[in-house]
Amino acid sequence: MLAVVAEGATEGLFAWRTAGARMQRAHGNGRLAFATRDGTTVVRECYQEAGLRIRMPRVEPGDAFEAVVINTAGGITGGDRFALDIAAGPSTRAVVTGQAAEKVYRSSGGIGRFDTTIRIAEGADLAWLPQEAILFEGSALERRLDVEMAADARLLAVESVVFGRLARGERVDHAYLFDRWRIRRGGRLVYAEGLKMEGGIGRALSRRACGAGAHAAASLVLVAPDAEARVEAVRELLEPLGARGVEAGCSGFDGLLSLRLLAPDPFALRTALVNILELLRGPLPRVWSC
Repeated sequence: MLAVVAEGATEGLFAWRTAGARMQRAHGNGRLAFATRDGTTVVRECYQEAGLRIRMPRVEPGDAFEAVVINTAGGITGGDRFALDIAAGPSTRAVVTGQAAEKVYRSSGGIGRFDTTIRIAEGADLAWLPQEAILFEGSALERRLDVEMAADARLLAVESVVFGRLARGERVDHAYLFDRWRIRRGGRLVYAEGLKMEGGIGRALSRRACGAGAHAAASLVLVAPDAEARVEAVRELLEPLGARGVEAGCSGFDGLLSLRLLAPDPFALRTALVNILELLRGPLPRVWSC
């Protein structure tokens, strides 16, 4: 799948197209590996460097292991570099999330980048559930998600983005966003997606064929042996969303479930996304309720 929305950039607006000022930039690297011990998922490796920190809250017995990724820089701006590597060993069950919404600030030079690499072994079940990224006017962000999973493994992954803080009267007219997903199951590419929005984002989102006035968007993918069997249950949740201004669609194919959501109200989209995630995997990490 390939989805591209592009608008011409206003000349001179985007500093990432030039060398820009030489400023100190944030970076961070994290590695997280899970294994099983006596039938329980445990941490085999946890490495954290610079601006990325990983915390493991206590969970109830029988619940999936939980890890929370924290960006101590307080957000992302042009030139920042973050990378996270997650390895779920055989038969492990874990969820990795973020402490809060990620703020993406105006760029004074360069593009902020966050790369996530996930490997899921035989019989493992991993949920990648970061909270939304909030784009500010003039921001620039690239996100890349690369997944290698065994044929019988399970993955639930979501990425969402909010275009400005509406509660503060903010909106995003010009910014840069590049979102890339690659998911391979059993060595075969089963899901590929690219989204690029550049320049007049506000103008593009106002168009019916692009965003129909949306200020928030989310993509969700479930890759699992029973993924297609979950489609009808998800669609039942989607039916009343139109009255709340949320436009959504769900499809299933080849052991995958794919879901898209668009909404002019970011809170309405988040509420809908929470309900869907709870349907697909049960209670969410506590940080999602903060």
